[in-house]
Amino acid sequence: MKKGEIFEGVVEKTSFGAKGVTEAEGRKVTVKDALPGQKIRFSITKMRSGRAEGRLMEVLEPSCVEYREGACRHFGICGGCVYQTLPYEEQLKLKEAQVRELLEPVLGEVPMEPILGSPRFFGYRNKMEYSFGDEVKGGRLSLGLHKKASFYDIVTVDGCRIADEDFAALIVATRDYFEEQGIPFYQKMRHTGYLRHLLVRKAAKTGQILVSLVTSSQTERLELPQDGTEAGKLVAFDETALLEGWKDRILSLPLQGSFAGILHTVNDSLADVIQNDRTDILYGQDYFFEELLGLRFRISPFSFFQTNSLGAEVLYEKAREYVGATDGKVIFDLYSGTGTIAQILAPVAEQVVGVEIVEEAVDAARENAALNGLANCKFIAGDVLKVLDDLTEKPDLIVLDPPRDGIHPKALPKIINYGVDRLVYISCKPTSLARDLVTLLAGGYRVDKVCAVDMFPNTAGIETVCLLSKISE
Repeated sequence: MKKGEIFEGVVEKTSFGAKGVTEAEGRKVTVKDALPGQKIRFSITKMRSGRAEGRLMEVLEPSCVEYREGACRHFGICGGCVYQTLPYEEQLKLKEAQVRELLEPVLGEVPMEPILGSPRFFGYRNKMEYSFGDEVKGGRLSLGLHKKASFYDIVTVDGCRIADEDFAALIVATRDYFEEQGIPFYQKMRHTGYLRHLLVRKAAKTGQILVSLVTSSQTERLELPQDGTEAGKLVAFDETALLEGWKDRILSLPLQGSFAGILHTVNDSLADVIQNDRTDILYGQDYFFEELLGLRFRISPFSFFQTNSLGAEVLYEKAREYVGATDGKVIFDLYSGTGTIAQILAPVAEQVVGVEIVEEAVDAARENAALNGLANCKFIAGDVLKVLDDLTEKPDLIVLDPPRDGIHPKALPKIINYGVDRLVYISCKPTSLARDLVTLLAGGYRVDKVCAVDMFPNTAGIETVCLLSKISE
C-alpha cells in the first residue's frame, strides 16, 4: 500500500467525527464522511503502523438504509451535513454507538440511557455565520458557507435545510442587493474589499431576528468604463446610502419572524473571523430575547447561546434531572458561558457560582440573571484553573460544561479535591469526555449514568451528559 493508491471497500462502521472504517490489503483504513454499509472508492493519504487514512473519492453503492437522494441540494458540497442521507432513527443509533464505543475502554460496561433526539430535525439552527465570496474564481457574488475542503470557494446555501427558513431569504436578498450595487467582497489574501460576513440569529420561541452585516472599512469599488478602452479605477461609494438601501431591502422581505435589530459591524482584522471592531445600529436594537425552560435570555449578536434552542431544552432538562435536588445547596457551574445552566438550577438553590473565561459571556449572564429575578447567581470572569484557587465558597455539587477541548488537566485535581457527592459533566466532544473521565475515576468517582443528546441532526456533532458520584471511603 502506497500513498496515492486507490482502493475500493465496504465501510464497516463510522466512528465519532464521521470517520468511516474500511479495509484494504489487510489494513484498517479510516475514510472521513463515509457511512456504514457504503461501498466506496478512496485514495490513501496517510499511512501509520497497522492503520491508514484515506480520502473519499466516490460512493459506489449506498448503504441499504440511506435515502437514494439527499434532502438538501447542497449536500456533499458545503460539507456540513455528513449524515443527511440517513433516516433520523439511523442517525441516532449511529451517534449513540459512537459515544458508547469511546467510553467503553474507560468504563467497561457503559451505564447508558437511550439517546435523546432533537425536537426539530430540520430548520433547528438559530444562528448562522455566512461568508461573502465567489464559488469559482471570477464568478458571481456568493453569500453562504465554504465549499467542502476549500478555503476560498463560497456556496450560496439558500437551500440549507438545517438553518431556519428565514435565513435563506435573507442571504439571497443580501447577495442580490450588493451584487446589483457592484460592491466587492473582501479578498482574504489581498486584504482588500468591503463585504465580509453576514451574521443571522433568530429566536425559536419569540421569532425575533437579529442580523449584522460585517464589512471592512474600505468603502471603494472598482468601476469599469463601459467601452472597455481603459482599465478600471477605484471609486468611493456612499456607505450610508448603501447600508440604508440594504436595510430597506431586507425589511421588505415576507419573513415568518420579525426583526429585533439590523446592525452593521466593522471588522478590519486580517484573520478570516467575525470580529467586532465597531457595531452601529441601522434598525431596532442590538439584542433580542429567547426563552428556555421558562426563563428569558437577552442575546447580543456575538454572545454565546446554544444554536439549537429546542434541543438545548432537552439537554438542560436531562442535566437538571442528573443534578437532582438543589434545595439549599451551593452549586458551582464551571465553564458557565452565558449562565443558562446556572439560572435553570438557581430557583431553589442557596447559591450558584458560575465561572467563565469570556468576559462578554459573563456580562450577559449577569444581565440575564437580573432579568429573571435571580439574586442568588454569582458570575466570575476568569480561567477556571486560576479562579478555583481564590473561591471561598464550598460547593455541594459541581456542573461542568467545558469547551470542546475538555477540562484543563491541572484543573481536574482541584475539582476532585472539593470532594462533592455529585458531578454532572456536559460534553460537546465525547473524546474529551473519555479522556477526562480517566482522571475523575482515578480521583474516587464512578459514572452512574450517561445520556447522549443529539443537538445537531444531520451533522457529526453530539452532546453527552454524564452523572458521576463520589465513592464512599
